Amino acid sequence: MSDRVSITIENHIADVRLTRPDKMNALDPAMFQAIIAAGQEIAETSSIRAVVLSGEGRSFCAGLDMASMANSGNNASGGDAKSLTDRTHGNANDFQYVCMLWRKLPMPVIAAIHGVCFGGGLQIASGADIRIATPDARMSIMEMKWGLIPDMGGFPIWRGNVRDDVLRELTYTNREFSGEEALSLGFTTYVDSDPHARAMAIAADIANRNPDAIREAKSLINALPDMDEDAILMAESVGQDKVMRKPNQIEAVMSQMQKRTANFID
Repeated sequence: MSDRVSITIENHIADVRLTRPDKMNALDPAMFQAIIAAGQEIAETSSIRAVVLSGEGRSFCAGLDMASMANSGNNASGGDAKSLTDRTHGNANDFQYVCMLWRKLPMPVIAAIHGVCFGGGLQIASGADIRIATPDARMSIMEMKWGLIPDMGGFPIWRGNVRDDVLRELTYTNREFSGEEALSLGFTTYVDSDPHARAMAIAADIANRNPDAIREAKSLINALPDMDEDAILMAESVGQDKVMRKPNQIEAVMSQMQKRTANFID
């Protein structure tokens, strides 16, 4: 728990909130480190089966706090500047990891977007498995406004969601678009006037499924873009072999047959 990110865990769901509402949850070094720490805490908590990610106050996230980041150099921790090409978290640097960690978490993540969702904020939301936005949410690939390119992990996520020409136009122009338009563009999954409630409902549904199968499914879906047909077919078989006839899979069958809530083991 920090003054930048809060985590509330109930019924196997982690309700994660960016908590810098006075700055529309803009990203400063403390926010970067708090998000990374939150991701680590969630990854190490086996009882969590789904995550809902949102922002406190008027907005999801306004992107980089340009003033504070300028003072911190290239280091998200605010310490000595490092090269952006330094890989601090596997294949990512600190800035990229705040987006990619949501995709790399073993359980599904659902982003609830309202208000402003610009630049780095949009990339963080894009890292979620499922994204729900209010119709009037304000979204933009904002980096070109500052003479920069998106470099927080958005591109490997967007390549599977957003049409090539659409991504080019929005990157080159930093044009703002609404939550309603985001649905047709591929940036969001649903539009809802209460995205947090919708996200929590989906998370509750996921939390009532076999957590072993959910995690295997997410791992397989994550790997799809980089696999050929033979590899995908083998991955299906390997993943199924990990969950089939195991206690949670048997419990899933029994709970359906007995018309009761399943009691899965974390």
